Amino acid sequence: MEIFEPPIGQRFQQETKYIRPSYLSNSSAKPAKTVASRIISLPSPSLEAGMNIGEVFHKRRSIRDYTQVPLTLKELSSLLWATQGITEKAFSPWYRTVPSAGALHPIDTYLVVNRVEGLHPGIYFLDVAGFVLETRKEGDFSLPIARAALEQEMARAAAVVFVWVAVIERSRQKYRQRAYRYIYLDCGHIGQNLYLAATAMGLGCCGIAAFFDDEVNDLVGVDGQEETAIYLATVGKK
Repeated sequence: MEIFEPPIGQRFQQETKYIRPSYLSNSSAKPAKTVASRIISLPSPSLEAGMNIGEVFHKRRSIRDYTQVPLTLKELSSLLWATQGITEKAFSPWYRTVPSAGALHPIDTYLVVNRVEGLHPGIYFLDVAGFVLETRKEGDFSLPIARAALEQEMARAAAVVFVWVAVIERSRQKYRQRAYRYIYLDCGHIGQNLYLAATAMGLGCCGIAAFFDDEVNDLVGVDGQEETAIYLATVGKK
């Protein structure tokens, strides 16, 4: 009998996942409750002049310690616009604040909101075209996201955790197995924009590449195959 072997890019993605050892499993964890989606309009991002680009480059650091002061919804809006904002509707999926191979933009943004004024704690999805948030789950997910991020406390302490998910077929339909290279490059562009925007706004930011992949996938509600978490980042007040 012929045995099917997944293509090399797909194998790489699956075989490099971190998986929690069974003896460390959190068997007492309660399943998350999914709620009917609600739409939250985002305020216009704040684009007032602040630091110049040289100051931002000079001051950029990975900040892992945060106060308990919440972000404002306008601050969150500005961060989201910096990472995925549409700058010109020339053709779908339009020009954005970040480049993307083939202008295919395979990265979706999910948020684990811990403390943002005007938002209930929970899991949210960014609708880029409408620049609105959609609720996916409500509740305090600060501990689950910290556990999924290899017990990194900064994910629990942050005001919000960005979760970037690759929708593989958006890129693969053009680039086939090389798409897996481009997806990581695309996500790196997004992550750097978040760092620079957070720095310019006086906020702390830190990227996280070490996480139990499928625990994060389960948390945000994607299958881990065709849609899979690629990168996380924490943001909070210093």
